[in-house]
Amino acid sequence: MANKKEMQGDERLENVETALSKTELWIEEHQKLIYGIIGAVIVIAGIIWGLKALNDRKDANASKEIFTAQKYFDKESYEAALTGDGNYLGFTEVYDQYSSTKTGKLAAYYAGICNMKLGNYNEAIDYLKKFNGKDDILAPMALGAIGDCYMELDDLNNAATYYSNAASKSKNEFTGPMFLTKAGMTYEIMGDYAKALNCYKTLKADYPLSNEAFEISKNIANMEEKLK
Repeated sequence: MANKKEMQGDERLENVETALSKTELWIEEHQKLIYGIIGAVIVIAGIIWGLKALNDRKDANASKEIFTAQKYFDKESYEAALTGDGNYLGFTEVYDQYSSTKTGKLAAYYAGICNMKLGNYNEAIDYLKKFNGKDDILAPMALGAIGDCYMELDDLNNAATYYSNAASKSKNEFTGPMFLTKAGMTYEIMGDYAKALNCYKTLKADYPLSNEAFEISKNIANMEEKLK
């Protein structure tokens, strides 16, 4: 019995050795291919690292450039914030030069808001759509601002759509209730009372402690009455 187990063990060892020999032979025959693949992976990794380092440097430069524009924005000097003052870049130039960076994308948001404040609603929409941020506050604010621009352009369908998207983009107590209210009121103006009611009920259910929720029962009652 012991001899049989020893023979089986020897056979397994021989099979492993055979497999190893075949593997070594394959590696030896394909050394150039293997080294080429390894070299390509190293090169690609180096390129990715280099691009990230370059982008980090560009983002640092963009942060310096955007500082003065933000100061003008805080003072509500929207024209200077947007186009610069001759010495420092405005948001549009920061975006043009650094659009691939986080700060460049932030400049697009600010450029959109500046254009909206100046009454340039189509330009504002273009810049706000370039923002594509993931921040829990700024991302829905950008969508909501697009809705505001469409509202100013009397495009109620798009306004309602963007308000609804803004409300669902981030479930936070600040933007959620605000844009659900705006979406509901827009649908109400359009005469789509069912969608308006849905917005108001969602607000009351999802944000019961918000300031908007304390006033929304009247809107709900009005819409239910209109739908009778």
